[in-house]
Amino acid sequence: MGADAAGEGGTGSSLAATLQSLFLGSIPRVVGTVVLSLVVVAAVAFAAGAVGVPSVTSFQNEFAGVDDSTTTIASDIQVSNPNPIGAGFLGVSGEYAIAMNDVRMANGSTGSVEMAPGNSTIELETTLDNDRIPAWWVSHVQRDEQTAVNVNATVDSELLGQSVPVERTRTIETDMLSSFNSTETRPVNSSSPLVSDPLLYVNETRAQWGEVTDERTGIVVDFYIYNPKDYAIPVSKLNYTIDMNDVRVGAGENTEEKVLAPNSLTRVRTVTHIQNDNLDEWWVTHVERDQVTDVVIDFGATLDVAGTEIVIPLEDATHRETIETDIFGTKDESSTEDATAGNETDGGSDDDSTSDGTSSDGGDGTTSEGDDGTTADGDDTTTESDDTTSEDGDDTTSEGGDGTTTTDDGGIIPHVAPGRVHPETVA
Repeated sequence: MGADAAGEGGTGSSLAATLQSLFLGSIPRVVGTVVLSLVVVAAVAFAAGAVGVPSVTSFQNEFAGVDDSTTTIASDIQVSNPNPIGAGFLGVSGEYAIAMNDVRMANGSTGSVEMAPGNSTIELETTLDNDRIPAWWVSHVQRDEQTAVNVNATVDSELLGQSVPVERTRTIETDMLSSFNSTETRPVNSSSPLVSDPLLYVNETRAQWGEVTDERTGIVVDFYIYNPKDYAIPVSKLNYTIDMNDVRVGAGENTEEKVLAPNSLTRVRTVTHIQNDNLDEWWVTHVERDQVTDVVIDFGATLDVAGTEIVIPLEDATHRETIETDIFGTKDESSTEDATAGNETDGGSDDDSTSDGTSSDGGDGTTSEGDDGTTADGDDTTTESDDTTSEDGDDTTSEGGDGTTTTDDGGIIPHVAPGRVHPETVA
């Protein structure tokens, strides 16, 4: 009888030892059992609707700092925890990604965070590598100066294997070139004793984006120049500089000669280039100045007058433009209202040219025939040999003492403003 009792006791002890060995026999097994239990409980509770994954309710971004290599973006992510207790046990973390025209600009992660019941805020800083700016710029120009800013925020639960993403997209626009399109007549003075001023007139200017590559951005610029003199004036060189917030982003010159025929209007085309690898330096100034940039494109010409070379800055043809962005839509309202009208999202501008590249009435009743709207090929300035046209037929053109050009056709053609020619005389 004693042996039977001992046997029964031994069997009970053996079963208890076996269970203890399986579930509680070692620290790793204890931890595993607890974790497994939590996962099972959480999964059952989630399926039953008793436990929910926290979600993003809203977020806000702003530039928090910039240096030569990186730009810091500060983000406040508002999240909602639907659970009656803190969500730390769910292994909650936040991830954030920012793209501009599908160019990944920045991304970051919070790591595991504690989250009280109800609404709370996760503060996150992400870093934008300034080397990404040239790639974004190329996409911005190729899309007619438009950028889709895409922000994606996600809250993940490691325990439940669930995530709740929120995506938001806004569009920003700029307008760097349309204000360069002008039919205003501007005199060009040489300030030289060799010739009387005005030496020339710039009757019209136009600009359009040219070829855009990873390395550089082309801007095609047309000058319609009227020569009021009775002799031809060769243009041996046309140079330019491009500055954005005083950062030199492009410079060059055209050395292909263009001859301005006497008493005629000639189109002179040059292709300027922004060197894209300079744009990360510009970007630093753009952020530092609250996303405002002053663009200045200066031109100068070298002319041959009476066998003497004269260098003339085309000051009245300088292109000045202010562009302003609000990439995250969080700038002060006053700053947004101060934005340059041509750069707001309504896309409005004072462009004097129509969409097909032809010029509209310049306001003084004169109209010049537009170019074919095509972009010049190659790296240097491209000119067209048939741009200069003199008077045809019986009409004659002469220059008055005040620089006024008149056309004598028996009194039928009206008097034309100084420096301009009647549209029928323009190629």
